[in-house]
Formats: sequence, structure tokens, C-alpha cells
Amino acid sequence: MTSPTTRERAAAPRQTRNARIAVATLFFTNGALFANLLPRYPEIKADLDLANAEYGLAVASFPLGALLAGLAAATLIRRFRSSRVAVAGTALTGVGVALAGLSNSWLALAGALLLAGAMDAVTDVAQNSHGLRVQQLYKRSILNSFHAVWSIGAVTGGLMGGAAVALDIPRALHLGATGFLWAVVAVVAYRFLLTGPEPTEPIKPAPVGGEQRASVRRTAPLVALGALVVIAVGGTLVEDAGSTWAAVYLSGTLDATVSAAALGFVALVGAQFIGRLLGDGLVDRFGQRAIARSGGAIVFLGMGLALLFPTIAGTIIGFGLAGFGVATLVPAAMHAADELPGLRPGTGLAVVSWLMRIGFLASPPIVGLIADHINLRTGLLVVPFAGLLVIVLSGVLSTKRANENHTPA
Repeated sequence: MTSPTTRERAAAPRQTRNARIAVATLFFTNGALFANLLPRYPEIKADLDLANAEYGLAVASFPLGALLAGLAAATLIRRFRSSRVAVAGTALTGVGVALAGLSNSWLALAGALLLAGAMDAVTDVAQNSHGLRVQQLYKRSILNSFHAVWSIGAVTGGLMGGAAVALDIPRALHLGATGFLWAVVAVVAYRFLLTGPEPTEPIKPAPVGGEQRASVRRTAPLVALGALVVIAVGGTLVEDAGSTWAAVYLSGTLDATVSAAALGFVALVGAQFIGRLLGDGLVDRFGQRAIARSGGAIVFLGMGLALLFPTIAGTIIGFGLAGFGVATLVPAAMHAADELPGLRPGTGLAVVSWLMRIGFLASPPIVGLIADHINLRTGLLVVPFAGLLVIVLSGVLSTKRANENHTPA
């Protein structure tokens, strides 16, 4: 007869795999939720008769909400568990998105997006925190795969939103139904997440990040945390440069056609997705520090050469290389911050997740200011500069490779 201990050991890998699938599901819903709203923005702007400035201020409520609520995530996770906070945050993000669809005034729209942004930030920290717990059980890197699934969710949500617009489905019905759908999916995923309370002490570093403490001993934990924030901001800055300026630069400065101009952002996102799919294996084989430095070098050389010798094809390739180079930066910074000694559990992760959003908030006006006073080509030098910063600061990341004896996928 099989003993209880034997049965528990046999069940553990299955439970771990189920938890990994459940976390991936949360990442998917997080990407899909807000992306459903994006194709409805032109309609909302027109129906509310908003001027460009009014519209911009309303949309800015989303990152503002994220900044206001982001630091509360660590406290909520310690009190209610990352699993519960992630699922509740997903549902409340859906409520905010649905309310944005129902908005009949600027104030209502801004308030709805403020709520959605705040809950999105809390969900982001909670799902990454739970993903790191699952990664500890695998004893190898899997966090990049979760971020790759988020990208799939964002594309799916955008396609759903575009289809709803094409089919002339009322936005209140569309966003209310999709918000409810993803909330139900998150609730179903909850039963497969890890049970038990969050760790009350900093997690013992897994083989993936075990060398991090040796690196941090040479610097103060807060200095190391600052370096990790800059690494994460570098990743978000490159992402935002692609989404905000790629098409403008290609069509305006390089006279590319509309269809060709769209390829800059597509190349960045597509290459970033591929980089995240490959990222876990590369991190396991070479360590976080080597992959981050290589990524920073790819960004610096790829986009630097594209700006130095401007052509349409070269610029598209440059944005693609930049996307590939930053693919693992945010997960690496989150992982390292979560294991910093001297900080309460979840604090480093929450701070990095919170402050990296400044990259999305500050990047457009910085690039725009440089473009107005010099030109956009000069403004986009922030991309290779971000790569250079990553090369310089990646010493705070781990050099440790994954243990060969890990839980099978």
C-alpha cells in the first residue's frame, strides 16, 4: 500500500504544474482586460466630445491610479495572500474597465480609469509575487514565460476589442461582458494556485538567484534596489519608445508608408515576445546578469546603429532588436528585488513594479521635449542610452545558473 508521504510526493509535481498554469492564466487575463478597452478609445473620445487635452488627461488617470496604489500591494499581499489579492484585483480592474465603457462624462471616465489603473498595479505585483513562489518550487526560471503569456493576453484582448467595434457591439455590453468573463476565469484559476500564507521571511534564494546576496553585500540593499528600479525603467522606456514613437519616427522622419511605419512597433513587440519565450532557458543556462548585459548590448548596438545610419528597414530591425534585448529585464529586476536581504517580503517587488511605471509616464514627454527642441531622431537616443544603463547596472543581478535537479515542467 502506498504511504501518505509517497502519495504527497507524487502529487506535488502535479500541484506545482497546476499552479504554474493558474498563474499564467492570471497573467493572460491581466493582459486581455485593459487591451479590450483600447480599441474603444476613439469612440469614447467622440461620444464624450473631448478635446485632445481632455482626452489625454483622462487616459493619464490610469498610470496615475497605478502610482497611487502600487505601494499598497505589498501590505495587501502580506495580509490577504498574493493569490487572493491577484484574483480580487483582476475582478476590480474589470469593474473599472466596464465603468469606463459606461462613462457619460470626462469625470466619470477619469474616475473609472483611475480605479482600473490602481487595481491593475495591485494585480501586477500580486501575480508576479505568486509566480515567484511557484518559481521557487521549480528551482529554475519560469517568470519570463508568464510575461510572454501576458503579451498573448494583450493581443487577444486587442483583437476582441477590435472585433467588437467592427460588429458594432455597444461598448457597455462589450466591456461589461469581457470584464465579467475574465473575472470568472481568474476565480476558476484561484482554486489551482498555491495554498498557505505568504512567506513571513525573505525567501531563501533559489539556485536561479542564489548569487544575488553575494553581489548585494558589496552595496547597500537600498542602493541595489535603486539599480534594479533603473533596470526595470530601462525596459519600460524602450517599450514605450516603440509604442509611442516608432510609427511617428518612421512615417514622419523617414517618410515610410503607413503600413511600413506600423512595423516598428510590431517588430518590437514580436521580438520581445520571442525573447520572453526563450528567456527562461537562457537565464537558466547563463544567469540573469549575463542575459541582462547581453540584452543591454543588443539594445545599445541595434538601436544605436539604426539611429546612426537611418533607413526604414534598419530602423524596423533596430526596434526589433531593442524589443528582444529588453525581453527579460523587468522579470529579472522583479525577481532580484523580491530576494533582496533586509527588506520585508514583497516590498522590493512592489517598489520595482511601482517605480517602473514612471518610465511609461515620463518617457513620452521627455522624448517629445527633445524632439521639439532638436529632432525626434535625437530624442530616440534614449533607447540606446537605456541599453547602456542596463549594461552598467546589471552587476546587481545574479550570476548563478539553474540547478540541474529541478521539478519537471
